[in-house]
Amino acid sequence: MARRIGIGNQDFEKIRINNYFYIDKTKFIREWWESGDEVTLITRPRRFGKTLNMSMLEKFFSIQYAGRGDLFEGLSIWKEKFSDGELSSGKETSSDKEMSLNGETSPDKEMSLNGETSPDKEMSPKREISPDGKMSPDGNYKYKKIQGTYPVLFISFAGIKETSFVYAHENICRMIEEQYNKHDYLLDSGYLNDKEKDYYQKVRAEMSDSVASVALRNLSDFLFRYYGKKVIILLDEYDTPMQEAFVGGYWKEMTAFIRSLFNFTFKTNPYLERAVMTGITRVSKESIFSDLNNLKVVSATSEKYTDCFGFTEEEVFAALKEYGLFERAQQVKEWYDGFTFGGQSDIYNPWSIINFLDDERVGLYWANTSSNGLVGKLIREGDSGVKKTFERLIQGESIHMEIDEQIIYDQLSTKKNAIWSLLLASGYLKVKNYQAYTTEYGLWKEEYELALTNLETRIMFVNMVRGWFDTVSSDYNGFIRALITDDIKAMNVYMNRVSSEMFSSFDTGKGPSERQPERFYHGFVLGLMVELVDRYVVTSNRESGLGRYDVMLEPRSAENDAILLEFKVQDEGEKELSDTVKEAIRQIEEKDYQGNLIAKGIPKEHIRKYGFAFCGKKVLIGSGSVS
Repeated sequence: MARRIGIGNQDFEKIRINNYFYIDKTKFIREWWESGDEVTLITRPRRFGKTLNMSMLEKFFSIQYAGRGDLFEGLSIWKEKFSDGELSSGKETSSDKEMSLNGETSPDKEMSLNGETSPDKEMSPKREISPDGKMSPDGNYKYKKIQGTYPVLFISFAGIKETSFVYAHENICRMIEEQYNKHDYLLDSGYLNDKEKDYYQKVRAEMSDSVASVALRNLSDFLFRYYGKKVIILLDEYDTPMQEAFVGGYWKEMTAFIRSLFNFTFKTNPYLERAVMTGITRVSKESIFSDLNNLKVVSATSEKYTDCFGFTEEEVFAALKEYGLFERAQQVKEWYDGFTFGGQSDIYNPWSIINFLDDERVGLYWANTSSNGLVGKLIREGDSGVKKTFERLIQGESIHMEIDEQIIYDQLSTKKNAIWSLLLASGYLKVKNYQAYTTEYGLWKEEYELALTNLETRIMFVNMVRGWFDTVSSDYNGFIRALITDDIKAMNVYMNRVSSEMFSSFDTGKGPSERQPERFYHGFVLGLMVELVDRYVVTSNRESGLGRYDVMLEPRSAENDAILLEFKVQDEGEKELSDTVKEAIRQIEEKDYQGNLIAKGIPKEHIRKYGFAFCGKKVLIGSGSVS
């Protein structure tokens, strides 16, 4: 019988106890632990198992789960054995040493918050950790020996989605306060002096930056003294506050706070054993990681942990067989395959797969899990180059870009190619090919061939663009019908209403020399064309005949006419917009833009041309017959 599916369950313990559907990713424990990296930042798209893997790490290493080997019974990590002469962790740990504030060892004394030493203390029986726990009958099993042997701090910033810095700061502090409350047994342990107990009580949601910045470092210190082992820190969705800060307009305040918090927690923390941070994007080093030279970044293009997040094709096909759905494997592949991490291709979206197994039908599962507001904003407000590139992606084409995986949020709207870096990090684009080379001028370049990930992603973007126009006018679909049926009057009514409601003078300018307003109109109309991609091949700025047309709609079926669009802003020499329309149509004819269509066998009488004339917010559309 197929296992039950617990939709949205990201708690490793609950999944294992209830025997919910789970694909074994415990190899990640081994790969991460044996890497020896002190602080690891892993970026993956949303809903790709980051939180579940962090929960898995917590349950495996945390002292609170000592003796819970039952959670890992039957999984790959529980079957790993030592090779001859191999150490369990591959590195020396703090289990046999006490660390002072300056990094020197102190075998006989504990270090207090203010740097003073406390009296020698015996390790109480309650905090002695059995190296192999209750579930380690055989000393040859490598990871059974370290399960449940470390103090662990597990924090998630996933819920930090506030419109102001004050509220965001308060919620981050509340997350830290919850960690202190979880370990409040430390107050009565005898390992904290009065000054440290006083500090403990100051850790609240309303605490100051000076208290909050050092809070996780100090808690690491307290736990180190109590257990005699350094701390593992797990921070999930670290970049959520940064993205919300950018959208909410409090970027500078948030970066200053996060930079200080991260420095004390991950850089100048002598009580840190290992740390893992997960997120969607790699926030630029200059923004929040300027002081962290011990950071190992594992992005979508890295070769580490390539199959530890998301499902491989082998894993998906096995799941389809388990649920009696293997005959639909090709359909599932078209919808949800396409993600690439490092050299590992054919990674499937796990959230979509789980929902498909549950519902037994394809649908927009992953695409509907967030508003995609930032991505939509950047595309909608981007220049004509962004819109044209986006059009090519929706048509199924690839693009070639230089990608900087470090996201500088306050430069997203200005830095070249920043939007494509964000789309890649977010999982909307996949890497089809990568090329690194030196130019003839001696410059080093890294170029990526990118495409939309899969059918689910393409449909999501088509719907997104459609939604932009739905908010402007309920007659959006009416414009499409008017274009197809050659209803010039209805097209003019729509464009002039939308221009009046939506366009600004900054967008449109007053003449062809001002801010290239033609590009704005071009990009806007291209957005309207997204609705037609199932009926037409929509292209723009391609060579045909003796020049480059603005927009061409090539019919996928012989029953539809081909359509050519030319955009012109009224020139000073043109008294009326009608003159500008005639000039646009004349250009189509003189430069033989229809040449490629005719060469493909489309009769002249089935090729329609339209001239779009603009002056500020005024629009006039006219048509003519191709002669």
